[in-house]
Amino acid sequence: MKARAGEWIALYTISVLVALVLSGVLVEVSGGDWWPVLEALVDGSVRGPQRWGQTLGIAAPMLLVGLGTIVSSRAGLVNIGQEGQLLFGTAVAVYFGFRIGGPGPLNVLVLLAFGALGGAVWAGIAGVLRTHRGVPEVLTTLLMVTVAGQVVAYGLKKQSLLLAPAASRGNRNQVSEQLAADNRLPVLRVFGNEIPSATFLAVILAILVAFAMGRTVWGVRLHMLGRNPRIARRVGVSEQKYGLAALLVGGAFAGLAGAVMLTGGGFQFSNYRLVPGFSAGIGWTGLLVALVAREKVLAAVGAAFVFAALRNGSGFVNSTGVESRITEVVQGFLVLALLIPPAVMFLRDRRRSRAASAAGV
Repeated sequence: MKARAGEWIALYTISVLVALVLSGVLVEVSGGDWWPVLEALVDGSVRGPQRWGQTLGIAAPMLLVGLGTIVSSRAGLVNIGQEGQLLFGTAVAVYFGFRIGGPGPLNVLVLLAFGALGGAVWAGIAGVLRTHRGVPEVLTTLLMVTVAGQVVAYGLKKQSLLLAPAASRGNRNQVSEQLAADNRLPVLRVFGNEIPSATFLAVILAILVAFAMGRTVWGVRLHMLGRNPRIARRVGVSEQKYGLAALLVGGAFAGLAGAVMLTGGGFQFSNYRLVPGFSAGIGWTGLLVALVAREKVLAAVGAAFVFAALRNGSGFVNSTGVESRITEVVQGFLVLALLIPPAVMFLRDRRRSRAASAAGV
């Protein structure tokens, strides 16, 4: 076991180092200097004034999306429509939140609840098609991202749906009303940094998901369904029931992430309004968080922070004369670096298994 753990550590270390070296080479080829770029990333994400609080605020919705993806993946389902589920969930939250109203804290709960409900409904469509018609969820969830974008765009053209009254939006077009100050998630100020309470919500939910996946019958049955559906059916685990539930939970987390961006994101996410392109790639990045974490919740917490740091620090990279989009390439290198070790170990174990079988014959 110690030797195997050492192999894992060595593979991950080598992979990450290679990714960092390639990133440095890319910066140099682009006409920049890798050290100033690295310092700019660190300053923009952690070291600069009020930067690490902003990074935590960006990491929160990424982590929420990642948690929902982990639940779906545990059941053996491939949900890649988080971007659409996040966007649709936010639209549902806006529609019902402004119509129900109520005292500030109560309205925040309404927004969060309807955001989760909207995301669950959008993912549930793919779930029903999967469980009752056999349509692969990897196709339906992906295609419904485009549909969600069109639905929300239509809603932002109609004042009866999502569009703010002319007096509330001024010269701006296709935006929702702005949340009132008392309808937003509170912010905790620590050492000059503003930390959105959504960060604590995401961490608490991560702990609950980790407990549910590892310590409950429901989590064990999901794991069984994902690993071997045939055996799961034989012991009474309903693929329709648990598969659909996993997709609903995944969509609910994505929708909740959108509601968190709306109520607690501030200027980082459209300044408390629903606007075209509101999701801003958070759904896709949350999917990467789950992919890198390999269904491990604690690993997802760390991955969400790293991706948020790259996103938050990218604005500082421009000051070095290097295009800020280079951080997206660095992110891609890191994703590959974290995915290569499991692939190498899998191929190695399979080769050893075949060699042992051949020797036994």
